[in-house]
Amino acid sequence: MDRRDFVRLGVAAGAVVGVAGSVAAAPKAATGADDLLEAGVREQGAAMAAGKTSSQQLVKRYLARIAAVDKAGPRLNSVIELNPDALKIAAELDRERAAGKLRGPLHGIPVLLKDNIATGDKMSTSGGSLALDGVRATRDAFVTERLRAAGAVIIGKTNLSEWANMRSTNSVSGWSARGGQTKNPHALDRNTSGSSSGSGAAIAASLATLAVGTETDGSIVSPSSSCGIVGLKPTLGLVSRSGIIPIAHSQDTAGPMTRSVADAALMLAAMTGVDGDDAVTKESQGKVADYAAALRLDGLRGKRIGVARNFFGGSTAVDEVVEKELAILKAQGAILVDVKVPNTNKYNQTEVEVLLCEFKPDLAAYLAAYAPHAPVKNMADVIAFNEKNAAREMPHFGQEHLIASQQKDGLDSKAYREALANNRRYSREEGIDKIMREEKLDALVAPTGGLAWLTDYINGDHYGMSFSSPAAVAGYPHITVPAGFAHGLPVGISFVGGAYSEATLIGMAYAYEQASKRRRAPRYPASVNRKA
Repeated sequence: MDRRDFVRLGVAAGAVVGVAGSVAAAPKAATGADDLLEAGVREQGAAMAAGKTSSQQLVKRYLARIAAVDKAGPRLNSVIELNPDALKIAAELDRERAAGKLRGPLHGIPVLLKDNIATGDKMSTSGGSLALDGVRATRDAFVTERLRAAGAVIIGKTNLSEWANMRSTNSVSGWSARGGQTKNPHALDRNTSGSSSGSGAAIAASLATLAVGTETDGSIVSPSSSCGIVGLKPTLGLVSRSGIIPIAHSQDTAGPMTRSVADAALMLAAMTGVDGDDAVTKESQGKVADYAAALRLDGLRGKRIGVARNFFGGSTAVDEVVEKELAILKAQGAILVDVKVPNTNKYNQTEVEVLLCEFKPDLAAYLAAYAPHAPVKNMADVIAFNEKNAAREMPHFGQEHLIASQQKDGLDSKAYREALANNRRYSREEGIDKIMREEKLDALVAPTGGLAWLTDYINGDHYGMSFSSPAAVAGYPHITVPAGFAHGLPVGISFVGGAYSEATLIGMAYAYEQASKRRRAPRYPASVNRKA
């Protein structure tokens, strides 16, 4: 890491430290995290600097917590694999600290990666599929390289919706053939949403300081909202996609999943960078901001925010929570304007067309570059593997999306090119850009989505209203922050902006978070269903 990187990572204001709850039916030692494990990057860094703990001690304690909460007790099943070298890496980072060499705020901080992000180490990179179980990537993804360079300790991989939830039209989020079903720590019979399911549950349960998720449409922000944490989907191209098992290059991105906005800002700073293997990242040159400096208590003052009313109405309980939170935005100096994001219905079908067309060639390119020794080389091989191993791979749902992708003509087809142009037109210049320009807005705000649903292997997922698609299709940034609870389940509030507006969104999200302090640690109830 050179000096420019160190300065860019910066030093942020303190992150929120929560106090963990406990389960009435289980001892606190089994489920409740202490203050240090609940704490954020700045607090843990300060503790290491003061000699009160070390990276190695932090890693040991998180590994013990994973054993107690993820593999026993509530059995969240959010971690799919542990890094056998984590303690060794932490010890080396402790030696660097003792020698006065600090790589930045993330030095010695434990991080979990979603298991579609390549690690060139002893862990598999599987996307949750048995077809890639045991297959080690030939090298790190660019994001993994960046985090290691920043001093993060990759302690393991998180479970996910298999193939990032692009396998079946009747899927169950949080389930993969390799990893099984991840549970929501706020109600164990509820879903974590997808596809960064394990990352969401693990951070809510304080199984690591930070986690990385990936999103094509909703897969960072939806599980973050459902699990009561912060999730940040960056502008397309701000974070490299090379080395990440893909769905579609037009929308895929990795992003932070954390317990505080401050941690998301510090983590995003470490993840960004121009990558020669991902051409779109060149567009971010000169557009990367000082995200730590954006963490200001006055981040909402004078900001003109459009309340996206066409993304209310999916849940009365959620709407009631978010309506109350709008008063906090106003109290912090924001100017609220009721708006409707235009033309959102004009890319519902064409979005799927683009994803299906890009999935097949993008997957083949990943396998060739990062897993050339894998038993599957392309989409057709994956489909055949699933059919041959149907009892283990398809006990709950099929592979309709994989089959549909295999049947697409590819990136030269007229249908694909027209669909992509349609998506960009109606999500950008005649969508988010249009309403923000006409109303002179700094951001849009709305409920992130509905409440976590009961995990259902018969009917599959039922998301309800979601605010993820406009920013996802446009490739624009989106941050969700805990806004409170309804019926014992977390509610998220979303801030969406134009391209490369992450610093502005982080400032608004931080000011709201510090004024509201809505996040609370889970208590791991078996259910929150109430008798009529």
